[in-house]
Amino acid sequence: LQLVESGGGLVQPGGSLRLSCAASGFTLNYYAIGWFRQAPGKEREGVSCISSSGGSANYADSVKGRFTISRDNAKNTVYLQMNSLKPEDTGLYYCAARRGVQAMCNPPDYWGQGTQVTVSS
Repeated sequence: LQLVESGGGLVQPGGSLRLSCAASGFTLNYYAIGWFRQAPGKEREGVSCISSSGGSANYADSVKGRFTISRDNAKNTVYLQMNSLKPEDTGLYYCAARRGVQAMCNPPDYWGQGTQVTVSS
């Protein structure tokens, strides 16, 4: 059972990135999926969570209006579209799966290894 993130990188402030979280060994259809991030010297925080069907989602206040979470269950993949990026968005971004229908992602059952996002000029 594995979650693999991709799509991180270095981007200038105001830029965009799209992160992907692909599952192998199990189907994501029965899991809420969340994105978390951890900046250097800070605790890991929840960024966004989407229900198993994709019908509902929630976001941290710091990313509302800039980030969009979505999923394609046919591809067993969840995405995080990040626009208007700020330096404070820098961190290691993890996806995580929690079995259940609702957009509730804590505590997760499975974690990915993370992908680095750096926002800097």
